[in-house]
Amino acid sequence: MATATNSPAWKPQIVSEKITPPAKPQKTQFVRLTLWPLVAATFFMVSGGTFGTEDIVHGAGYGKGILILLVTPLLWALPVAFMIGELSSALPKEGGFYAWVRRGLGDFWGFQEAWLSLVASIFDMAIYPTLFVTYLNRLFPWFAEGAHHLGTVGDRDLMVAAGLVAVCALLNIAGVRAVASTSLWLFFLLSAPFVLIVMLAPFKFGALAHASAHNTGGVSAGLVTGLLICMWNYMGWDNASTIAAEVERPTRTYPRAMLFAVLIVALSYVLPIGAMWMTGLPAGQFETGSWADIAGMLGGPLLRGALVLAAMASAFGMFNSLVMSYSRLPLAMAQDGMLPGVFGKLHIKTRAPWVAIAVLAAGWTMCLGLGFERLVTIDILLYGASLLLEFAALIALRIREPKLVRPFRVPGGRLGAIFIGVPPMLLLGLSAVRGETEHILGMSSFAFGVLLIVAGFVAYGVNTLLKPQGWGSVESVQPLA
Repeated sequence: MATATNSPAWKPQIVSEKITPPAKPQKTQFVRLTLWPLVAATFFMVSGGTFGTEDIVHGAGYGKGILILLVTPLLWALPVAFMIGELSSALPKEGGFYAWVRRGLGDFWGFQEAWLSLVASIFDMAIYPTLFVTYLNRLFPWFAEGAHHLGTVGDRDLMVAAGLVAVCALLNIAGVRAVASTSLWLFFLLSAPFVLIVMLAPFKFGALAHASAHNTGGVSAGLVTGLLICMWNYMGWDNASTIAAEVERPTRTYPRAMLFAVLIVALSYVLPIGAMWMTGLPAGQFETGSWADIAGMLGGPLLRGALVLAAMASAFGMFNSLVMSYSRLPLAMAQDGMLPGVFGKLHIKTRAPWVAIAVLAAGWTMCLGLGFERLVTIDILLYGASLLLEFAALIALRIREPKLVRPFRVPGGRLGAIFIGVPPMLLLGLSAVRGETEHILGMSSFAFGVLLIVAGFVAYGVNTLLKPQGWGSVESVQPLA
């Protein structure tokens, strides 16, 4: 080995030492969502399966019903999916649509976007545990009997519904991967009976022309009403955007997930209805909840029971996925200083916003006993207002930040970004005009919905007065590009 004595003065001394290789970058501490688990979670946030299509067939008939189910995605779901694909790939932020609106339109409108979604969840989230219990009673009639040991039947149902909320909250605290993996398996569970319906229907070609399902005498709906019901079955695509920071390679994954989900949801609606058309079953025999009886005509009691079990899986899956979506809104707002930092607390291992999940779950549990039914006009008003803000953010960001990297773009340049929101907004306007007359607390549901929107303005003012400089920053979840 060379030494300083034998080396020229200008030559540096060579010292033998062990070279330590550079440390490898540490892997992320929590597992992020990949494509197909995200598709499954989106499926439940939007659809939850074929259930809910009965009234479309009842009102419009088979041919027009299938046409509506095929055309509506082009005018309604696909434009929303394109919008979400661009904004999710450009801004894969925690909070999704709230983060887009805040960046494009400012703090005030970002707050309103989150407010509209969380207030709407009060009317949405109470229905899924109730549906779960309803299907449970239908699958096991003995469950609804002899409830004197635990109080009334209503008390027992409420306990089961509250238990479902608790289980979904725990699953969500376990992380997005646990929720999405559960959604994937539930998708297979609820799809299997409908796959059997599609396979068995050709063997009953024309055989059910004089059959009669259990019919409660529901009022026949028209073509426009069928369109409005179809809109409900294709609503909620933006809910998947709130977990963008917890998705692997979101700039690539989101656009693909949205397009795959649109296709899968459309097929899950059209194929079973088309199969039943072959059997000759009168369209008037379709009404809310009749899929189980229709399955019994094709495959007997076992297939009927499988359909009811699938309906339970659907209700569970929808609630579970939406807990994941809604809980990211308080988290993102806390990270931005728009809510107290406690809502930004993350589970040390799964990075789930456990405080936000627990608070929202407690609120939804308290609403279970109120007996809220889905109020169409209120939902249309709140969802329509939030969707309008999202399309406005798409246009604002195209104008204000033309150099923002957009791995996926709405086709047609700036004009495409402007006009892609026109068909959904027109459909929302139609649904608001033709919505059924509903009342709550002694006023029309439309007026009540407007009151809820105005309350968001007041809430923002109160929040600003309480903490003018914001509530302080908290740790954020960084996305993987």
